[in-house]
Amino acid sequence: MSGAAGAGRALAALLLAASVLSAALLAPSDSPEPEPAPLRDLDKKRHVELKMDQALLLVQNELLGTSLSVYWTSERCYHCSFQPLVNVSRSGKAGKPSVAAVAVGTQHGSELQLNETLGGKQVCRLEYKFGEFGNYSLLVKRPSNGVNEVTCDLVVNNKPVDSNLPVTVAFLTGLAVIIAASILRFLLSLDDFNNWISKAIHSRETDRLINSELGSPSRADPLCVDPQPEAWRPSSPSLRLRCVDTFRGIALILMVFVNYGGGKYWYFKHASWNGLTVADLVFPWFVFIMGTSIFLSMTSILQRGCSKLKLLGKIVWRSFLLICMGIVIVNPNYCLGPLSWDKVRIPGVLQRLGVTYLVVALLELVFAKPMPENCPSERSCSFLRDIVASWPQWLFILMLESIWLCLTFFLPVPGCPTGYLGPGGIGDWGQFPNCTGGAAGYIDRVLLGEDHLYQHPSSAVLYHSKVVYDPEGLLGTINSIVIAFWGVQAGKILLYYKDQTKDILLRFAAWCCILGLASVALTKASDNEGFIPVNKNLWSLSYVTTLSSFAFFILLVLYPIVDVKGLWTGTPFFYPGMNSILVYVGHEVFKNYFPFQWKLGDSQSHREHLTQNIVATALWVFIAYILYKKKVFLRI
Repeated sequence: MSGAAGAGRALAALLLAASVLSAALLAPSDSPEPEPAPLRDLDKKRHVELKMDQALLLVQNELLGTSLSVYWTSERCYHCSFQPLVNVSRSGKAGKPSVAAVAVGTQHGSELQLNETLGGKQVCRLEYKFGEFGNYSLLVKRPSNGVNEVTCDLVVNNKPVDSNLPVTVAFLTGLAVIIAASILRFLLSLDDFNNWISKAIHSRETDRLINSELGSPSRADPLCVDPQPEAWRPSSPSLRLRCVDTFRGIALILMVFVNYGGGKYWYFKHASWNGLTVADLVFPWFVFIMGTSIFLSMTSILQRGCSKLKLLGKIVWRSFLLICMGIVIVNPNYCLGPLSWDKVRIPGVLQRLGVTYLVVALLELVFAKPMPENCPSERSCSFLRDIVASWPQWLFILMLESIWLCLTFFLPVPGCPTGYLGPGGIGDWGQFPNCTGGAAGYIDRVLLGEDHLYQHPSSAVLYHSKVVYDPEGLLGTINSIVIAFWGVQAGKILLYYKDQTKDILLRFAAWCCILGLASVALTKASDNEGFIPVNKNLWSLSYVTTLSSFAFFILLVLYPIVDVKGLWTGTPFFYPGMNSILVYVGHEVFKNYFPFQWKLGDSQSHREHLTQNIVATALWVFIAYILYKKKVFLRI
């Protein structure tokens, strides 16, 4: 056994050790922590039970004869009307304030407004970012100098806990493992180190062979068995680009981590409406790299002589299977009895992948052309031959995007302004509470029916929207096809300019900049003030251009590192990237089963949730690694 042959096992062991170390560092200790204990005691005294991402606010009203009403809104809630928070009765005696306790959110900054209960006159307004499990007092009083003005002072009674510390620990642990793996790989690339390892292992094998002959062990020693002949060993896939599988694995593992909860941190959840979080990145990246794989695989199949008619049957069958699997997965009903057909959710992740795959694959199949040979000189071929050769596909995509723009901005929606892109609910000052998603939501409700859509949209938490809305709806599928086609374009760059690394990287950089500038123009470099804001729920045009720009940048980094220079093998993301369907379906089906989930000691602890989610995600990476070594791949 050589040192190079053991590199994969060593890296897998480091990955498993990282997850175990993270779990050990993040796991709850037996003794109670000194900070949260008194906070919980104070909460109980005030009859307020704090939950995750909450703090205790004590509003102390020293105004004689004046009752107060406290309203609040989140800084992330765009154009939202203030919502009632708590009422505070008037103070009956000087120096004896009336106190009201209330839990306030800590995920984002809050804006508080205090009004007189009778008359509604504004007393004061302030902005503040509360910390998790912190204890605060808001003192409302008149100064002792006789001035009639009212002051509102915020005082910290007990400091909050650092809720982001577990993420920092997990990140630093992962970074340490990556550094250790890089050092190990560097050492294994040195001939002297390899020779030293080989001599040490050879010496150990010789000693064991002598001992087995002299002492005759009770059972066969694995090292005594002749190694499998080199010609019999199955070779790893060599026709695939490792950067593509690595990118797919990165998107998939992030998706698994996010779907398992992401430690219950807000930035690992989908944005309430406009804007981006980590959770909003993964699905478009998966769609993008699916487009890349479509072109690479179809080109390879057609070059091997497969007929277009036979390939058409495979495309339709695979799309059908993806859609059917998606409908089954998004409608779990394990313990609730038979599921009614009247309540079956139709849209979903795999359903969108199936439709996107069908359209993009058929588009490439219909207009498929033989791969051009490498040009002997720059003059003999077009500088944009990867685009020019695909002009029918580009025309079709432009027509699709025109349809999306026309339906989004010109379709009349009853009771809503034409071209509305907002969340409804209390957004836009509460003027359009039933207009969530504008035309996209209206089309889904009319064509699919409200009972067949996702019932808990992300906008309901912050914007209090009451209308059902499905983020994987029909209209957004158009832009899913668009981002997959940009993935196809990336695949064409990789094949049309094969072995021309400089040209490939130049085009990746160009697309990254072009799409990035388009996003800046569409959004005006803001979350909410642009022509078309970045929005995952709508799969808006700016969302697609932004995530495609990021995707080209990731390929710009991965391709030279993984495939050209071989500085990184893609471990550990390469393994789930090679078995993406199995990992995705498996993590959805078994997410509520041990060891992917267990009962937590404190369900209101970010640390315990993060530990559970890291371990569950690492287990799927390990499962993908074992399946890769066993040559087990799920193909549909």
